[in-house]
Formats: sequence, structure tokens, C-alpha cells
Amino acid sequence: MWKRLRTFVGERRGVLITAPSVAGLLIALRFAGWLQLLELGALDWFFRLRPPEPIDRRIVIVGISESDIQKVGQWPIPDGTLAQLIAKIKQQKPRAIGLDIYRDLPVQPGHDNLVKVFNTTPNLIGIQKVSVDRGFAVNPPPILGKLNQVGANNLVFDPDGKVRRGLLFVETKDGKVIPSLGLILAFIYLKNEGIEPENAAVNPEYLQLNRAVFNRLRSHDGGYAGTYAQGYQILKNYRNPQGSFRIVSMTDVLSNRIPPDLVRDGASAPLRDRIVLIGSTAVSLQDFYYTPYDSDLITAPKRTSGVEIHANLTSQIISAALDDRPLIKVWSDPLEWLWIFGWSLIGVTLGWLGRYLPSRIRFLSAYWTAISIIFAGSIAIGGAYLAFLYGWWIPVVPSVLALVAAEVVISAYIANIDREERRILMNLFASNVSPKIAEALWRDRHKLLEEGQLHGQEMTATVLFTDLKGFSSIAENMDAKILMSWLNEYMKEMAQVVLEQDGVIDKFIGDAVMAVFGVPIPSTNAEAIANDAQKAVSCALAMGAALNSLNQQWKTQGRPTVAMRVGIATGTLVAGSLGSAQRQDYTIIGDTVNIASRLESYDKSIDGGICRILISEETYRYCQNKFTAEFIGSVLLKGREQPVKVYQVLLRESAE
Repeated sequence: MWKRLRTFVGERRGVLITAPSVAGLLIALRFAGWLQLLELGALDWFFRLRPPEPIDRRIVIVGISESDIQKVGQWPIPDGTLAQLIAKIKQQKPRAIGLDIYRDLPVQPGHDNLVKVFNTTPNLIGIQKVSVDRGFAVNPPPILGKLNQVGANNLVFDPDGKVRRGLLFVETKDGKVIPSLGLILAFIYLKNEGIEPENAAVNPEYLQLNRAVFNRLRSHDGGYAGTYAQGYQILKNYRNPQGSFRIVSMTDVLSNRIPPDLVRDGASAPLRDRIVLIGSTAVSLQDFYYTPYDSDLITAPKRTSGVEIHANLTSQIISAALDDRPLIKVWSDPLEWLWIFGWSLIGVTLGWLGRYLPSRIRFLSAYWTAISIIFAGSIAIGGAYLAFLYGWWIPVVPSVLALVAAEVVISAYIANIDREERRILMNLFASNVSPKIAEALWRDRHKLLEEGQLHGQEMTATVLFTDLKGFSSIAENMDAKILMSWLNEYMKEMAQVVLEQDGVIDKFIGDAVMAVFGVPIPSTNAEAIANDAQKAVSCALAMGAALNSLNQQWKTQGRPTVAMRVGIATGTLVAGSLGSAQRQDYTIIGDTVNIASRLESYDKSIDGGICRILISEETYRYCQNKFTAEFIGSVLLKGREQPVKVYQVLLRESAE
């Protein structure tokens, strides 16, 4: 058991080492921030792939466009004009009005009118810019500040300058917590729906509105690596690209030209019960920022107005509370690590499985790495995208990189193993097997090799021994160099015959040849064993025919002619490699080998013509319907205690 376990671990140590090593490296790179921009880019891609959502008709933007500024004739818009605009909107009884325009200083004319509007509009929320980390600050409108009708309009930028996060609360330098403009507007709207903010049951530090829990973003959540996480931040779940909300120009509102299609549910005014955000949409004012939708590989980058970004946050909060629209959530660190490790393990497994492709699709082996990476990578990306549709941001880049890196590494490792195993097999067999068997050996090498050796296997096979009659006399009367040339010519012909019959040449011993049929790939059923025995007998007959041709050639050259004896036995034996790391030989041992050797040398007086073939009873049983053979008798072979039935194969095949 321990030996099997040691072998299993030894064969797969590359898998056991590669998967955690690659996963650990990718996790380290992720936490070091090297993958952050790639991961954020993948998130943007998911946003752009996602089907568009309906416009949120609960929010309307009153945009101050270039034409509005031209008509007014100045920027900032005078307080009087702004007061008139707010009064027009107020008349239509919206639930909340957000003024995304700084008004910490008077802009004459009309400042007194604006102060009056501020004092008489309790659902009007102004803005202030909170100084964070030594950044600049902009004070709120004094009147709205005293009335506590102010929200922060701070935006959080990622390293690439995009706005992917929203602030629910901002903390000032002196520790004061200020809610954001988008959050206050959502609170006012939801209060009319009977929904009040509360501490979440799962974590008292989290905000809960109805069933929606707003998880606070941490510095390493999602694809971030040590990002700025001060204040109460959440991931923004944008509805659509810019243009996700109905935008009405300031001039149209002042002229009472609000599009009638904004009227809904029998409301008497287009803006009734809506949230109205007032902000700049004029390009010259530069209140535009990049979002996940604002760049791709084809079109030039665009930017989204700040007022739309605030509207998206308000819409996200309201939709989560009322419509169960998903918020973007992230996994815990251990779960992300497990996800990355899982794809690393999949990559290693796919790379390893490439060695075991069925023979019918073996042609794919050269492309297996690329095909499997594309297939598995598509599943990884598709799975992450599907999770995103349900509100989960899970690692894409590190998981895909783990898959690719693990499979590439293990493929290189396997290639090295294959080179070593090929070297071992070639050293063991060299030119002693046919191309057909060589292919079978290479295909099943993982079953045969154990600790750098062909481990001993017990199997049923057929052994063939040949020897030349009268070789000693020939050797005595022939020059050594001529003898070597003559013998090599003979061995070359005999070896070719063995290989043609799918036999394995075990060794040459002087003028003797030892061959085996049914190794090193074991025959597993009676039909295959019979086929091995029949091939051995066919080989012996072909050897006789080849020797006859050689004799005719030698006779014309004045060289000696010879006859041969063959012994064939079928039975159980053990096949494997013997030797050390410096030298190994593939060989077979067992009683079957001894019987074949003894049959070859038994009773040299039995005539067989140019090739006498004696076979054992087992071989005869497998070949009796294929070849004609005569029973010699039950004889006691040298070195054996039990008699063996011996048959002689005639030099012809029987008709089937």
C-alpha cells in the first residue's frame, strides 16, 4: 500500500506542487496590486456586456447645458435665476430636490430670493465638498447648512481615474460624519414609502433599508488591493451608460416646457413625487468623470456628468430597497483564495489529462493545451459574468491567469517527464520492437513505468528460442571477420521477421535469438493470448523461409549453409527491466522461458528440414486450428521434474 501511495505521489508530484504554488503566486500578485487594473478592466467589461436596464423614472435631472448658460449670459448662474428654477420645480411637488451646484457665496443678482427659497423648501438638499486627506473643501450654502439640509458630493476615484465606488457617508477631519447627497435624497424618497434606515441584523455597522444590506467596502475587496477605503463606501451598480435618466434643460423648466410624457400614474405635474437633481451638463464646466461605461477598445472614451453619477447612487439605493435590485457584493478573502486555487487545480488537471487522451482523439494532443485553456477559460469568465448578473464580483483575472499558468507549467513538466520516459523506453527497447509496439509502449507508458523502470508484471505470453545447427563447426573453420559478417546478415534477417510479426527481440546470444510475443503490453484475454501464440509460430515459419533464401544466396557466394531449431512455449512469466540507473535491460523470467529454451535444444536428431519447430502443449492448444502439428510425445525436458507434451509444427499452414 505504501509503495503504491509513494508511486502515486511521485508520478503526480508536479500536480501537488504546481497547483498551490501557482495559486499562491497569483494571490500574492493580487494583494500586491499588480492585477488591480486588469481586474477593474474586467469589471468594466462586464458592465458593458450586461443587458441595458429600464430608465429609472423616479429620478429626473434638470441639466444646465451650454445653451442654458448662453441664454443666461453668465456662469455661475445668478442666484435669482436659480431661485426661480427651484421655485418652478417646487410647485410640482417632487419628493426631494438635490442641488448639485456649489452655493457657498452669493452670486448677484437675486441672492435674497435664493435665501428665501432655501428657507421655505424643506426637501431641498444642497452640497458641500468635504476635505479628505488634505484635499480642498467647499462650504455648503450657509442657510442650508444651518437647516442641516446638506449632503457631501465627494467622489471616489480609482487609480485609472474612474468612478466605480459611491460614498454613503463622509468623515471630516474633526470626526464629523456627513451623509452623501445621493443617500439623503434616497432617504427622503424611501421615508414616503415607509422605509427607514436601520442597523443591519448581519452586522450592526452596516446600513439596512428594507431587505437591502449595504456592505461596507474594504480596501482589498473584489479586485482592489489596498485601495482608499475611508468613509462608508459601496460599489456602484450603474444602471446604464450616460443617459440613464430623463434630462430636462433649465430653460425648458423655466419656460414650463417640461415634456408631457414624464407624467405618470395620473399625476397632475410631470415632476410630482420624483427626485429632481439640478446640475451642470455643460461640457465647458468640466463636471464630467469616467465610469465603467465610458471607455472600450473601439470607441473614444467619453465621460459622464457628475449629476448623473449622483443620480445613479440615489437610484441604486432606492432600487435595492424597493425593487430588490442587487447590490454588488464580494466574496471573503478565503473564498476568493479557494476560487483561485480551484482554477489552478483545474489547469493542472487539464494539463495532466492531456497525457491520457483516448487514441481516437490522439491527434488533438498537439493542440490540447490551447483547446483546454480556451474551453476552461471561457467557463471561468462566463461563470464570473453570470455571478455579476446576480450582483457578485468575483475574481476573473487571477483565476484565468491561474488556469493558464498552471496548465502551461504542468505541460512543460509533463514534456520533461515524457522526454525522460522516452529515453528510458528507448534505452530498454532501442530497435527491438516494431513501430506498432513502440506506439503502444508510448501510449501506455504511464501504466508501465514505475520509478524510472518498467516494473515487473506477471502475464501470459509466448517465448520463442532459435539456434543454428552445427554453428560451432562453422565458427571453427571460418575467419572471425567473415564469421561476424555472415552472422550479422543472418541476425538482421531474423530480427526483421520478428518485428514484422509484432514480436519483441529479448536478446541475441551468440547464434541464438530469443523473442517474446505478448509483451510489454500484456494480453488481457484468451483471444489476444492465442493471437500472440499464433504470431510466434508464424514467425518461426517465416524465419525458416528467410533462412532458405539466405542459404541460396550463401551457396552462390561459397559460404556455408545452415538449418535452425526453434522452441516455442506459452505460459505465465514475469517481464520487466533489470539493472541499475546506469544500465537497464528489459527481460523476461519464468518457467515458460526455460521450457522454450529446452524445446529448442531437445533431441537434435528430430528432423525438421531447414527449420525444426517444437512447441509446448499450451502453444499447441492456441494454434491447433491454425497450423498443422504432430504430437512428439510426453517428454522430460532437462531440468524439469514433470513431463511436457511436445508437438512439432510442419512447414505449412492448415486450411481454415
